[in-house]
Amino acid sequence: MHAMQYGLTLPADYDTGIVRGRVARVGRLLDDWDGLGIKAYLLRERGVHGSPVNEYAPFYLWNTVEGMNRFLWGGAFQGLVDDFGRPEVAQWTGLAYEEGGAAGSPAAVAVRKRQRLPEGVELAAVMEDAVGETRRLAGEEGAVLAAAAVDPHSWEIVHFSLWEHGTPKAEGDVFQMLHLSAPGRGELPRGRQW
Repeated sequence: MHAMQYGLTLPADYDTGIVRGRVARVGRLLDDWDGLGIKAYLLRERGVHGSPVNEYAPFYLWNTVEGMNRFLWGGAFQGLVDDFGRPEVAQWTGLAYEEGGAAGSPAAVAVRKRQRLPEGVELAAVMEDAVGETRRLAGEEGAVLAAAAVDPHSWEIVHFSLWEHGTPKAEGDVFQMLHLSAPGRGELPRGRQW
């Protein structure tokens, strides 16, 4: 599993209806994308769920690098680049994935928590903790799914979870869910990924 996200920070007075309209038009284009586990079309609005900014920030869990690369280099990503400019794309290697008790429900919100690993920590222990946190999040009431991944270049762990209601039991940045494309969700490997 590979995780990926890019964020487009929008002006404070930006009409987020433009993003909502865009997702309504193009969101279904990845509903059958080969190699994609899930794409969560995410929006933060200034003042909603404590967000200090307006931000469009889709989050992806990929089953294959080929599917991810075809998305980035094969033309699909170019539409976003043409409309908003080329964002930095963060990528992480999968650590764990779990379906939650509300897996059959539509998600209302997502939570993303990014944390840098301090120097001097035992990597195996930190990664096992991330796996445990993924299991814990997935076991919380209202959890649709939970995942963890790591960027070994910057030594950053990302925890990502989807929730069926607007009061998630996870810490981090809270996003509104606009659409979920999940053509390969059933093929995402469960549990620890090594």
